[in-house]
Amino acid sequence: MSSTASALQRAKRLALGLLLLVTAVFVATHFLPQTLLVRCLQSMAEAAMVGALADWFAVSALFRHIPIPWVQRHTAIIPRNKDRIGENLAVFVRDKFLDAPSLVALLRRHDAAQSLADWLGAPGNSQMLGRQLARLAQAGLEMVQDRQVERLLTQTLRSVLAQVDLSRSLATVLGALTQGGRHQAVLDDVLRRIGGVLQQADTHHFIAEAIVQWLKREHPLKEKMLPTDWLGDKGAELVAQALESLLDDIAHNPQHRMREAFDAAVQRLIVRLQNDPDYAARAEQVRHYLLHDEKLAAYLRDLWGGMRQRLEADLDNQKSHIARKLGGLGRWLGLSLAQDAALRRSMNERLERWAQALAPEVSEFIARHIRETVQRWDARELSALVEQHIGKDLQFIRINGTLVGGAIGLLLFAFSHLPELLRSLPR
Repeated sequence: MSSTASALQRAKRLALGLLLLVTAVFVATHFLPQTLLVRCLQSMAEAAMVGALADWFAVSALFRHIPIPWVQRHTAIIPRNKDRIGENLAVFVRDKFLDAPSLVALLRRHDAAQSLADWLGAPGNSQMLGRQLARLAQAGLEMVQDRQVERLLTQTLRSVLAQVDLSRSLATVLGALTQGGRHQAVLDDVLRRIGGVLQQADTHHFIAEAIVQWLKREHPLKEKMLPTDWLGDKGAELVAQALESLLDDIAHNPQHRMREAFDAAVQRLIVRLQNDPDYAARAEQVRHYLLHDEKLAAYLRDLWGGMRQRLEADLDNQKSHIARKLGGLGRWLGLSLAQDAALRRSMNERLERWAQALAPEVSEFIARHIRETVQRWDARELSALVEQHIGKDLQFIRINGTLVGGAIGLLLFAFSHLPELLRSLPR
């Protein structure tokens, strides 16, 4: 038996013991000489009995049915009103605890961003967060079945591809990427990479070998007469210098004709993707391939299987790389919030907006959950549960009723027999 149940039983025994005691006193006074003291005890015991019985009825009527005519329909109050209790509790939680003003006030009172920064900044908390998130990911991964993932990926891919015009969608993406000359930054990066490749010794060697092979193939007689190795080296140097000069010119001249040609080529591609039936037909072929090609499906299955194995192996490791990364992310977030007041203010504002936006749906969801949960409970089990947790205090109502009743009985007797009491006092 739990400590709560034991305390309830002790309180019940104490209340019943007091009732039996005052009842015994009341009965005993009827067999004693009716002196003033005996009558006083009798009146006090009688009032204590009435108080004890009234409070016993009041407390018992909350939890169980009492078969007394005319009042029995007002007993077993908690079991009979279980659904109404659940409804009122749900409304109370929804309107008083989870309403938007209460949640916003809670966020403002505790400064959520600063609290998060302090918690993440405490030693070990970010690592603990990383480990817990890794465990959560591992649990989620264990719940996921490979066939479910494959089916989900297939259904999602088919659903998306069935609704997307690949040709026009690609044209839209290219249009967004080239808006404001953004694609020129890509060209600049390509030029830098090509320039870097041209400066490498391996590239010079490759060009020289290509020149030598060309001479041997196209001009075999000249190749025998000329110093081909020297020509290859010098030719490679000249080609590299020429290309580097061209690339440098393009890089430093926003109006270079190569840039204009690049722009024109991209715009022509966008127009053709939007209007050319050939491109639309090719896009449809790609869609059919993505939807029905078995090799692609097998590749996706193998890709997921390998990814799952790597994830499981890492998450199962005590020195998980993912957990360390998540912990590092937590440290970075805590440090950023601690050092940037504007970031904290922005985060608090966003949290408040989210609370205001989500509070109605969340509060209604929780209220519905409380209401439906209480409705599913067995009425007797609910009554027993409530009695177990608050019954001890209710038993003290019975005890207090007995003591207060006795005190009132004593006062009433004293007032009604005041002259007699005064005459009995020693002079």
